Amino acid sequence: MELGKEYFGPFWKFITNEEITDVDYNGHEVWLTNIYNERYRVQSSYVEENITPAFVEQFTQRIANVVSRQFNKRYPELEAETSELRVTIVHESVARSGRSISIRKTPPIIRLSPKKAIQEAFCDEKILSLLVNCVNCKMNMIFCGMPGIGKTECIKFFSQYIPGNERVITIEDTMEIRYSVTNPGKDCIEMRVSDLFDYADAIKASLRLNPKWIMLSEARSKEVKYLLQSWSTGVCGMTTLHTDDVRKIPDRILNMMPSRQDAERLENDVYVGMDVGVLLETRSSGEEGKQERYISQIGFFSREDGKNRCVLAVQGGQLIEQQELKFLPEDIKRKMDKAGVTDVFYCEQLQKMLEEEGMVYEKNVDD
Repeated sequence: MELGKEYFGPFWKFITNEEITDVDYNGHEVWLTNIYNERYRVQSSYVEENITPAFVEQFTQRIANVVSRQFNKRYPELEAETSELRVTIVHESVARSGRSISIRKTPPIIRLSPKKAIQEAFCDEKILSLLVNCVNCKMNMIFCGMPGIGKTECIKFFSQYIPGNERVITIEDTMEIRYSVTNPGKDCIEMRVSDLFDYADAIKASLRLNPKWIMLSEARSKEVKYLLQSWSTGVCGMTTLHTDDVRKIPDRILNMMPSRQDAERLENDVYVGMDVGVLLETRSSGEEGKQERYISQIGFFSREDGKNRCVLAVQGGQLIEQQELKFLPEDIKRKMDKAGVTDVFYCEQLQKMLEEEGMVYEKNVDD
């Protein structure tokens, strides 16, 4: 399904602006979010003149007709999706400020690059090399943070380092990862869940399709149990989670279980199946009013000698003393050794990409 300018009217100028990621209307105001995670309000004169009640009604009816759905007090939520947009409309009977509209842009591009990550202080060269090495070592990774922080963008960026002959299966309700488009020629199956085919069904089905990687757009509920089970069979994976500290990831997962007994049974599996947790946050960029996203924490998980562990490698965007990384969990070290990684802070593959972008840095040498 594709929707053009005739559907979006006065919203269209925002949709075609490459720096805008989200367009939100709350019943009387329009707020925009850009690629720098800055949020600002559209001039009231433009809204009053163009986003009229008549237009909002017309826009809603057009979307409802396209998806063949009712929209009223009984059915107060309406959703539609194109190849690059996700539209959500909530009825004024439940949105007390007025009929609300959210338009999220999901273009099949990777906005982040190695050069951009370093220049925009998303992370430094060593942290970037560490994470790319984690992908090369086939570690299971969970990207966490608040909504809109760029977790899915991280999956898109780091998944490009997966070899093309390793089958990747993505599982989403809204197609945002777009692995087949951003990684042309690589082996990929993209699954979309629905009311009749949920996340648990998709994970179970994917295991019969010979995957090397399973990417879940977001871990939300009990389906995460099946994802962890797939990881324990040797399948690798990436997913996202809402939390504000990597050390809270295990508890966040366990709280998704339907009962305390289920959580207790799963606890050890969390530390066995999960390898790396990455927290994204924002901070002041130094320019007035501007915020920048950055990798705030990286933690490694393991279960050794009957104990569950989380070892922080990055805190506050900074590497913890490098010597301390010698005490990384043994199973993490084994994966590094098996992949031939002798320096976790240097990645030849990444170095070549940086050289192509005109950046060079020296390989780390231990004192």
